[in-house]
Amino acid sequence: MSVVLCPGIHDRGLTQQFMQGLSDSSEVALRLESWLVFPAERYPAYSALHILRFLHESFSRRDPDCAFNTPLVFIGFSAGVVGAVGAAHVWQGLGGSVKALLAIDGWGVPLMGKFPMHRLSHDSFTHWSSALLGAGEDSFYADPGVAHLDLWRSPQTASGWWLRSNLDQPPTARSAASFLTALLHRYGEL
Repeated sequence: MSVVLCPGIHDRGLTQQFMQGLSDSSEVALRLESWLVFPAERYPAYSALHILRFLHESFSRRDPDCAFNTPLVFIGFSAGVVGAVGAAHVWQGLGGSVKALLAIDGWGVPLMGKFPMHRLSHDSFTHWSSALLGAGEDSFYADPGVAHLDLWRSPQTASGWWLRSNLDQPPTARSAASFLTALLHRYGEL
């Protein structure tokens, strides 16, 4: 229960499709059920305060003593990236641990902090122009570009390039889903 999914402002069904797109392997499918999915259909997706309240309520129901002892991975999409970045910083500031933040199409959202951040973009221009506000570590962009919502709805069909933060390594062709899965492995969530 250490992945926090922060959707954007869109139909709730797209988030279910996103999770389905990641669950090609049974390993991922088993873990998805324990993810905390912020209800962006009821609260502002961009609100760190609402995300923190949601985390507090979620942990209080399960085990209030383990809340800040649980290192979190935040995955945000679009406006949800704004909320996820703010919530991750406050979570860490309150003594919690943040393993990483994965920003999916958070165009124009700065990525700076004391935890690993990764940017995924629906096309190369969005990726390049967003990186001016912080590229983060390893990143991904779709090539050919896909529609903004398609990157969320169907990450398994968005092919593109995994760019390593180590510039000595060449870009690797991947799907957005396989890039996300690799990062979840890296941070011990799979």
